[in-house]
Amino acid sequence: MARILEKTELAPDIKEMVVDAPLIARKAEPGQFVIVVVDDKGERIPLTIADFDREKGTITIVFLEIGKTTMKLGRLNAGEEIAHLTGPLGNPSEIPEDETIVFVGGGVGTAAVYPIARKAKKSNEIISIIGARTKDALIWEDRMRSVSDELIVTTDDGSYGRKGVVTEPLKELLEEKKVDRVVAIGPAIMMKFVALTTKPYGVKTIASLNPIMVDGSGMCGACRVQVGGVTKFACVDGPEFDAHEVDFDLLMKRLSTYREEEELAKKLFVEGG
Repeated sequence: MARILEKTELAPDIKEMVVDAPLIARKAEPGQFVIVVVDDKGERIPLTIADFDREKGTITIVFLEIGKTTMKLGRLNAGEEIAHLTGPLGNPSEIPEDETIVFVGGGVGTAAVYPIARKAKKSNEIISIIGARTKDALIWEDRMRSVSDELIVTTDDGSYGRKGVVTEPLKELLEEKKVDRVVAIGPAIMMKFVALTTKPYGVKTIASLNPIMVDGSGMCGACRVQVGGVTKFACVDGPEFDAHEVDFDLLMKRLSTYREEEELAKKLFVEGG
């Protein structure tokens, strides 16, 4: 059991929870994730550790209520408990030194980018680009600004920041200055186009692939991804990979394999109250 200490609604359908998890907080590093099971009959879902406090023994998770399990998790309140929380899992992010790094966060991916950028800021120049569909869907702008030398905000509809997608200012940066590395976390389609944007410039680009996981420990094989033509397991070999080597088309196809079943489960859950 893991007790929820704080719950905040960051945006429509996006929740932030601070959870009492001292053993996980003690070992957590940027880039790692936890496997969450909401109740004893629930499925396993991966959520990136968006923040952690070793002294307080807490971790922070941020999630979009998009399916049955995330909706069920979102209905829990401070003082209630998550049935099972396993972690930290996955490999920590590689943090270089003396580089210019561009962090790109899309949607809830912004929360996943934050702890990596925070640690990288100690010895690197950090430029961050965060994007969302609308101003209302934008999260953690203040946190990202605090760990960035420069922050660029985009919204699809132009309701805040500059209108457009994150790859537009990214391309401008690549044209204007020397960028050593790009780290992108967000929807698979966004990470795909970030990789396509950076590839002509030969800039090392990292993508995090944890949404495809189930078991999280390399046992189930559900998180198989093709990287450089070789099968990798996102949970134990990643979650971060060279984005130029990831077969994003196959990844997106696999992510949608059970879409009908997921939609049915969501529908039945909503109708059941």
